[in-house]
Amino acid sequence: MTKLAWRRTWFQIHKWIGLLLAILIIPLSLSGAALVWHDALDRIVHPARYQISGATLRTPETYAAAAQAVLKPGERIAQITMPEGKGPVTVAAAPATVDPDRRGPPPRMMIYLDPPTARVLDVAERNAGLVRFLHVLHGSLQVPGIGRTIVGWIGVAMMVSSFTGLWLWWPTVGAFTKGLRWRRHRNTDTNIHHMAGFWIALPLFVLSLTGAWISFPAVFGGQRAPDRGAQRAVPLAEPGQPLDLVVARAASVRRGALRSIAWPTSATADWTVTYAGGHVVKVADDNGVAVAAPARRPGGLALTMRRIHDGEGMGIVWQVVIFLGGIAPAVLAVTGVIMWWRAREWRAKVRRP
Repeated sequence: MTKLAWRRTWFQIHKWIGLLLAILIIPLSLSGAALVWHDALDRIVHPARYQISGATLRTPETYAAAAQAVLKPGERIAQITMPEGKGPVTVAAAPATVDPDRRGPPPRMMIYLDPPTARVLDVAERNAGLVRFLHVLHGSLQVPGIGRTIVGWIGVAMMVSSFTGLWLWWPTVGAFTKGLRWRRHRNTDTNIHHMAGFWIALPLFVLSLTGAWISFPAVFGGQRAPDRGAQRAVPLAEPGQPLDLVVARAASVRRGALRSIAWPTSATADWTVTYAGGHVVKVADDNGVAVAAPARRPGGLALTMRRIHDGEGMGIVWQVVIFLGGIAPAVLAVTGVIMWWRAREWRAKVRRP
């Protein structure tokens, strides 16, 4: 196949990926750009839940009692999470029954508490609010069940689009530096498409690869898919062990800053107590025996891929790159559609007698 034939082939692939996926790429990329600073965005949207009076912590029983006072009948506490740094204590509660036809994890009610006083700062559904909406939009396009798979294939398509776009950007005559000129075309939108596409091609390829990795962990990383049965399990109504005893038994096995306590559920009869550093202690609900479990240590290729994709702890430079990598695909989609429509009108004029 000649060089010209390859160019025509890549052009068709690049064009139809952009045209067919533009309506999905725009919300996916813009939501990703916004989520680069999701913590700051959540503080802006929900300032009440961050109006804490200090960082001093009280006992988990105090937080459980404060949360129980605002729960609806039938709701059960599923987990208490302590803040890392300045932030509220969060208590997650689940309903007593779960709709068997419901796709995805069951609904959760989140209670935000002031650490020193256990005062209720805010109560909201886990899936409510702008930030959570953006997370679900970016992760599954708000489509239950198959949404995550759709997003994964969009990531694969974006990898192909990045490669073919860079190929098409490369000047056919002369050195590649000719492609760095702003005015390669008389239309501004075409110049924007060429220039933005070149500078964002490599970061966009990396973001698309990591996004596909997150969507298909079993394919890329050999990890098992989440257990749907465990996701839909509900907390026990009356655990056999009181919370204070569970905390004391766990502390006898492992020392450190307490991070979270997960209640026993219909799927597992163990309390799960997590400490700083990812250290986990399982406490049996029937006899109270505490056993140290393998630590959930930060690391591994899967976590690295997620950090690269999210920018968590990657520094301000990479976070800015990710932000631009979210804005650029939307710009490229819009300018690409404009270029296609203009070419369509031009071809129609040529065909007229």
